[in-house]
Amino acid sequence: MRTLVAIAVVAALAGCGADTATTAATVAQLKKQELEQGQKTMQRMQQNINGAMQQEQQHVDAEQDAADAASK
Repeated sequence: MRTLVAIAVVAALAGCGADTATTAATVAQLKKQELEQGQKTMQRMQQNINGAMQQEQQHVDAEQDAADAASK
């Protein structure tokens, strides 16, 4: 009888361990995807910022050129 109970307990715990491992793997995969999406978003935002900075620099350069031309 004790052996049967011990086997039942071991089987139950083994099932919990498998479920826990599966859950941990799923959570890890979701976190990986979340990280990848965050990195892609960061790259897009950096590109947008760089583009805006280039446009602003072109605007400043055009104003400077106009000011230089007017002073001559």
